[in-house]
Amino acid sequence: MRARIYQPARTAMSSGTAKTKHWVLEFAQTSAREVDPLMGWTSSSDTQTQVKMSFDTKEAALEYAADNGIEATVQEPKKRGVNIRAGGYGENFATNRRGAWTH
Repeated sequence: MRARIYQPARTAMSSGTAKTKHWVLEFAQTSAREVDPLMGWTSSSDTQTQVKMSFDTKEAALEYAADNGIEATVQEPKKRGVNIRAGGYGENFATNRRGAWTH
């Protein structure tokens, strides 16, 4: 069995970091998906792809994988850089703007 261990990214709809502190072990797909001829839905006989396990630390996820004979690869997170502007949020509404305010 192969699996991927990663730290999930934040959702595109929020700027917060909720649900991004834990690590996830997710099994890789072992069989191809098939299209159901009647309904057109895709399905697979592999039920392991439905399993996602959460861990508090990367080391705990790696230890679980090693104890259960799971070949796991770790995908390190790409941290977001800090975006600090000189004027901050108030710069958007400054009265001394040089250019036209286009929104």
